[in-house]
Amino acid sequence: MQSGIQFDGKLPVFIFPTTISFYLEDKTSHKQVLTLYNPYDFVISFRVLCTAPRKYTVVDSEGTVKSQCCIDIVIRHNAVSPGNCDVTDKFRIQVRDHSTKQVIGKRDVTATLCSDRPPERERATPDPDSFQSMPNSLLGKPNSQQYPIIQKTGPSRANNPNFTAVIIGVLCMVALFCPTEGESSVSNFIAFHLSVNIKLIASYVLGLVTMVVLKPY
Repeated sequence: MQSGIQFDGKLPVFIFPTTISFYLEDKTSHKQVLTLYNPYDFVISFRVLCTAPRKYTVVDSEGTVKSQCCIDIVIRHNAVSPGNCDVTDKFRIQVRDHSTKQVIGKRDVTATLCSDRPPERERATPDPDSFQSMPNSLLGKPNSQQYPIIQKTGPSRANNPNFTAVIIGVLCMVALFCPTEGESSVSNFIAFHLSVNIKLIASYVLGLVTMVVLKPY
């Protein structure tokens, strides 16, 4: 992306999911993952802000995403208690120009700690617009692995041969070894003769079967 281009903070930001839920009694839900996508042909920088930064730990709260790649942002809830249930906090993902650090886009993600019972009403944090910086995780080495958005995939092909095609190929080979009409049989075990047209068809089918069998390799 060329420097000097003004986006006015309106560059679409692709983040999934846009709503995350933590559950009081489910410890496996105390860690959630946001995936930030960069479908553009230039590198972007990002920064994660939060309305309640003391309640969460974010792995890689700042970083870059290569063109046509995405990155996982791990969020851990550090204040899992009944008093924090049914409170909705917000994360803001800011996307910046990698060279100028200018904010070119943003997207908000809501986060709620849910209790076992349905909440009577959802309470927002006192000032949902006062986003603050998130410190990087101190629990271990940040996980900044990126991977392509679109990975080349194709139909799954088994390594085992197509047994139906192999059987058809064997039958075609047997037909080609049979004597042609008007020829004398060289073996007493072959009592039938095939016409030239049938042998031509068998030869053609054998070629097709050979392509089918050898194509996966």
